[in-house]
Amino acid sequence: MSDNIEFVKKAKRVTQQEQQQLYENVRGIIGEVRNRGDAALHDFSMKFDKMDRKSFRISEDEIEQGIEAAPSEIKSVTDFAIEHVRKFAEKQMECYKDFEVENSPGAFLGQRVIPISSAGCYVPGGRFPLLSCPIMPIVPAKVAGVERVVACTPLRKGGLIDPAVLYSLAKSGADEIYGIGGAQAIAAMAYGTETIHPVDKIVGPGNMYVNEAKRQVFGRVGIDLLAGPSEVLILADDSAKPELVAIDLLAQAEHDTQARAILITDSQNLARETIKQVHVQMETLNTASILRESWENRGEVVVTKTIDQAVELANSYAPEHLEVHTRNPKEIQSRLRNYGSLFLGEWSPVVLSDKLDGTNHILPTLGAARYTGGLFVGSFLKTVTYQMITEQACKQLAAMAAKQSHYEGLDGHARSAEARL
Repeated sequence: MSDNIEFVKKAKRVTQQEQQQLYENVRGIIGEVRNRGDAALHDFSMKFDKMDRKSFRISEDEIEQGIEAAPSEIKSVTDFAIEHVRKFAEKQMECYKDFEVENSPGAFLGQRVIPISSAGCYVPGGRFPLLSCPIMPIVPAKVAGVERVVACTPLRKGGLIDPAVLYSLAKSGADEIYGIGGAQAIAAMAYGTETIHPVDKIVGPGNMYVNEAKRQVFGRVGIDLLAGPSEVLILADDSAKPELVAIDLLAQAEHDTQARAILITDSQNLARETIKQVHVQMETLNTASILRESWENRGEVVVTKTIDQAVELANSYAPEHLEVHTRNPKEIQSRLRNYGSLFLGEWSPVVLSDKLDGTNHILPTLGAARYTGGLFVGSFLKTVTYQMITEQACKQLAAMAAKQSHYEGLDGHARSAEARL
């Protein structure tokens, strides 16, 4: 297939040395928080954010002040988003059921669906007050029945959290809110400090430091997935509008200088015109400085001979967001297998899901869509099993289990089964 594709623009690859340096930096931060607790959090807050708060926990008074200060029109939009994310999560919850079945005569087997006890939700927001980011992890957690939901988010200038973000955090259902960001927040939720009790699972998107921290604490706690930096891949034919393709690429690229924006098309003309539009439109946006670096280093434009080859290539990328700008997007939907969330047609841009349409925007990146979907209500549930066997059924099953155990050389297993015969 490589002979049939042309990289009109290719991204720079992250080097092994850069990856190793990231690993070492994050490991050091986690180690400091494990060993020194709140003192380390304070030092990192001063070092990275120039913040000197006495308490990391956001008080009830601060929350109330934030709710009061948030603009009324933003509160209304946030309420809309919370309602729609909750409705979708409640529909997903209907898929999870307890049951019991007599799997063989006298052998009763069952399934229970149990929510985890506590969840830590990372809410990014160092550059921008991202109002939907509290909603996406917290609302499904509460729909699932999680009793304790902890939220960590970076402080902004003045040592405060944006009022509209505080409103979103509170209305989504956060039980505890802390003004901590970065890898140190992940470490605090995983291992605990004098102030923060550890959680069972950590979820939420973030930059490469947050992502690496989640990877390193996995095992001590559960994690949802590696979510971030943001990615968008647009699959398009010659019917696509270059100006729309360009702005949808830029909309995700502005999240982070490491964000990836990719176009795959079978049209040379669309590729050329989209690149022109990207450069024209980025200079009109207030995030131009981020976009220049993101597009220069991470942006890609690939031209294939046919749309079928474009589909195959899109599956190999396994992007976080996959937009389809073709004449008949539904016709190729069944052939698209690897993506976090799919956006069919020019009227279905990522921004709607990013903000408020109801699906979750915490999605797999870095190719993880090959083996997992995004965050959803099931991310906060444990599906566990049980069995209750009658005496008669046990004797029948134990005889077979003993034979199997003897063959395997596991005498203890065999004796346990034979003790029931």
